[in-house]
Amino acid sequence: MRWDSQRINEAAAPALLPMQNLVRTVRTPEFEGVTFHEVAAKTALNKVPKASNMPFGWTVNPTRGCLHQCRYCLSPDTLILMADGRNKRLDEIRVGDRIVGTSLGDRYRYYVETEVHALWATRKRAHRIVLQDGTELVASGDHRFLTERGWKYVAPPRSGMGQHPYLTTNNSLMGFGLGSASSAYPRPLKNASYRRGYLTGMIRGDGMLIDKTYTRRSNGAPYRVTIFRLALVDADGLARSQAYLAQEGITTTLKPFLAATSSRKALNMIVTSKRDHFSRIQELISWPRVPDGQWEKGFLAGVFDAEGSLSGNVLRISNSDEEILSHAEEALTYFDMPFVREKARENGVATIRLTGGRSGHRKFLHVVEPAITRKLAILGKAVKTSCDLGVAKVEDLGVDVPMLDISTGTGDFIANGVVSHNCFARKTHEYLDMDSGQDFDTQIVVKTNVAEVLRAELAKPSWQREHVALGTNTDPYQRAEGRYRLMPGIITALADSGTPFSILTKGPLLKRDLPLLKEAAEKVPVSVAVSLAIMDTELQQKVEPGTPDPRARLNLVKAIADAGLECNVLAMPILPWLTDSAEHLDLLHKELARAGAGWVTTGALHLRPGAREWYMQWLKEEYPLLVPRYEELYRGARGGFATYASADYKKWLGQQAASARRRHGFLDHAEATWRGRTSPEKPTADHESQLVPLDIPTGPAQPALF
Repeated sequence: MRWDSQRINEAAAPALLPMQNLVRTVRTPEFEGVTFHEVAAKTALNKVPKASNMPFGWTVNPTRGCLHQCRYCLSPDTLILMADGRNKRLDEIRVGDRIVGTSLGDRYRYYVETEVHALWATRKRAHRIVLQDGTELVASGDHRFLTERGWKYVAPPRSGMGQHPYLTTNNSLMGFGLGSASSAYPRPLKNASYRRGYLTGMIRGDGMLIDKTYTRRSNGAPYRVTIFRLALVDADGLARSQAYLAQEGITTTLKPFLAATSSRKALNMIVTSKRDHFSRIQELISWPRVPDGQWEKGFLAGVFDAEGSLSGNVLRISNSDEEILSHAEEALTYFDMPFVREKARENGVATIRLTGGRSGHRKFLHVVEPAITRKLAILGKAVKTSCDLGVAKVEDLGVDVPMLDISTGTGDFIANGVVSHNCFARKTHEYLDMDSGQDFDTQIVVKTNVAEVLRAELAKPSWQREHVALGTNTDPYQRAEGRYRLMPGIITALADSGTPFSILTKGPLLKRDLPLLKEAAEKVPVSVAVSLAIMDTELQQKVEPGTPDPRARLNLVKAIADAGLECNVLAMPILPWLTDSAEHLDLLHKELARAGAGWVTTGALHLRPGAREWYMQWLKEEYPLLVPRYEELYRGARGGFATYASADYKKWLGQQAASARRRHGFLDHAEATWRGRTSPEKPTADHESQLVPLDIPTGPAQPALF
């Protein structure tokens, strides 16, 4: 069923979104950039497939989508580096375009080709980043750029949003920059003046014009021969020259010139012998008295296609004709592109070499737009910074402006010459035909009648009062719960029906419902669990941007315990080589014991499809040396990735966690709890799982090495 048959607010709802029983679409200043789709749910209880191997059979999810994640956006005029070496404005990019991203190699990050998978528009608060070389970018505060110290956000987080690393004047971005604002990088107009300049540079640089008078052997009479010929290896240079000549009324014929050999590519040529065409070409390539900027751009493009090269980190234009060299120098000076002229060789050929490194090269290629893309190539080259990309300042412009973002195969792209992060995709929203990146963050589906529907389902004679878990898909206490207050009705319905339930959350908002949970616990078994696995605040905000920080979650654990409720902690996921050290596990258990947690369940990272792609991309960006270790740790039986880590690692992690639990008194606490139960089997250090009211299956591991 499509939205067209259900829409209440025609202007506010998306064009295509499969949603049953839509009541209304709501936006509010409290949740800037977020749209809530309020639906009248037909069901509240969701059956958990047995294949999922979960220790519960039913869940309730009052919302779909998540407000914990961030979005990344850039100004529409940002220049994006395409796979062919050219630049396009961000607002000209389309899904399927081939652009430049990066990939980590053994020693360096390299420029690679990638594809645009998705794009979207929004309005965000604008920040201007100015680099020491003059490069400027306008981005949202939650956009990220690659620095010499890893990925960093543009601006500090908003109050109450935890912590994350952000740009300061001590940082330097990675890439080559622009050397100026993108507005100083105007593309050529490709008008008549540009075309004449291009033909002048190309034909004077590599063409042949023959005007010769011969004597006929038969009768001694003179006859005149005029021939124009341009022969090139590169088809794109020939095609542009032929097209520009045609626009001037000069038709040429494309012919083979030299056949390919084992050491040489084939050459083709365009040729004409018509005398009026010959005269018109001579007129077109005559030196102008006062060349304008478009002629200068065209001339540089033409002479570069004819006599230029970009090899290694050097862009050159070589020729023996002093007029050509002098005009090239004048044009480069016109556009403030620094250069040096090297001493002529014995054969008279002199070389003009651009200085300024890769940023100077990219400025040249963007401003003049040569035709031969082979000479523009950057793919396969290492990401090395040869100019000063230090952050000079980051300023909040104080206004909301239209912004765009894209999603790529590599998770990044080149924006105004620096490496820029893009939004990752999440799979859980796609069953609604929503975008798994932007829509997951901004299109929140709210089941406003979930408590009433749940109460009706629980009242059916067929209901067996099986355990119901909340928080297994999205956090029931994310910020939207403060607006909709769905959980009180859900808690009351479950307790009144005699249904045991558990809640898993990261959100301190649960404190609001502690009195209600205490009442429910007098009627049915209630398990409350807080998710906390990372004590390092900076690392935690990298992995879970926008979620409450570790200190806020420890305070939540304490509040639950102080209310007299048993609070278990799911220390999941434990990240191999990042949070699985004995020191980290000891600190985690020590702080949780102080806060009053009843039990800690540890589990290594699960790399399911969807989460796997995001996590491995993040790992490549933040901790590249760990990528080969993860690939080995999560190697499947038939190669490729497995969801869970090796059995050896799981065993090792279990032993580490058990030791930490013993040291900090969790086993003693569990034994005391066990004595009040009917289980015939006494708990032991090797059989602790039976003490956990909600023990989600643990995932992978292998001894920590840091």
